[in-house]
Amino acid sequence: MTKKEIINVQGTEIILLSQNKADYISLTDMAKFKNAEATGLVISHWLSTRYTIRFMGIWEQMYNPNFNVTEFGNIKNESGDNGFVLTSKQWIEKTNAVGIIAKPGRYGGGTYAHSDIAFEFATWLSPEFKFLLIKEFKRLKEDEQHRLSLEWNLQRTLSKINYRIHTDAIKDEIIPKEVTKEQAKFIYADEADLLNVALFGKTAKQWRDENPNEKGNVRDYATLEQLVVLSNMESINALLIRQGLPQSERLVQLNSAAITQMRSLLQNNNLQKRLNM
Repeated sequence: MTKKEIINVQGTEIILLSQNKADYISLTDMAKFKNAEATGLVISHWLSTRYTIRFMGIWEQMYNPNFNVTEFGNIKNESGDNGFVLTSKQWIEKTNAVGIIAKPGRYGGGTYAHSDIAFEFATWLSPEFKFLLIKEFKRLKEDEQHRLSLEWNLQRTLSKINYRIHTDAIKDEIIPKEVTKEQAKFIYADEADLLNVALFGKTAKQWRDENPNEKGNVRDYATLEQLVVLSNMESINALLIRQGLPQSERLVQLNSAAITQMRSLLQNNNLQKRLNM
């Protein structure tokens, strides 16, 4: 899935694409800072320098197992000749490069480069431009992390609220009236593990045994989707408890609900886009 953002550097709007866990920045938009009427020529001039070719080759060899090293060698040797010109299209087609990509389309189309490479292009354009580009890029990434943290904490809080509804149902319908507080704790933990097994496929103890170096519990490492489903499951289990269903039957129904809801959330493209905004 590709996510699109726009940052502004010295009055120039620059598109940033996030795909396959990598960030690509529009070189076409960046080139407008130097010459808005000939962005392709600006990119080609930068790409044709011996330093740029060497840098690009090193980057591709580090991150691209399908990089055509032989063609790269040929291009590097030719780069010293007078009149040598290399376009982004030629670079991609000859070397199977992935650090630079071409996007079709009138709006948002153009040449994009991995952030590592885009920052090098920014250096060639202007040191001040590069500084401000990196500053805006970092601000955008910090904002994204803050939004994700807020969403995760919101779902965690909602889960805790529903857990109170869940424990009240356990208290009213399962816990015998004369048990001690210590005995009641075991029953609450047993019902919490019922939800853990239905959603995560393991008890809290099993997760701790598998992750001895991790802090917290299995729910602290849940995804946003899992927290949403967990919140729903607590309400469902509270209802099933009040209906008098035994734990074994509730486990089957809760597991079925967890599978159905997770599939629905993960297959909902619109929801995924909103979660990743």
